[in-house]
Amino acid sequence: MTEMSDFQRKFLAHGTGHRLYTEKEFEELLAVAKAEIMAVAIQTSKQVVFIERAACADLVEKLATDEDEGEVFTALRNAAEAIRNRIPEQRQ
Repeated sequence: MTEMSDFQRKFLAHGTGHRLYTEKEFEELLAVAKAEIMAVAIQTSKQVVFIERAACADLVEKLATDEDEGEVFTALRNAAEAIRNRIPEQRQ
């Protein structure tokens, strides 16, 4: 694709009121947009993993409370705590 001259861009954009971008400008802006989308996707995925991990820990904790005091109770409590501490900086 050939680049448009400044005259051509101004002429085409004038009628629509929109700015026209060169192919290079478009590719650069598209790369920025993709990076922002990926950053949001990564953060969202981290949050989903944390929420799921907390739910698993709660489930194991509930199983522990259903047990009588003893080795199984202690093991389940320890497992729940280990799940919660998997990513300590996310713990609230």
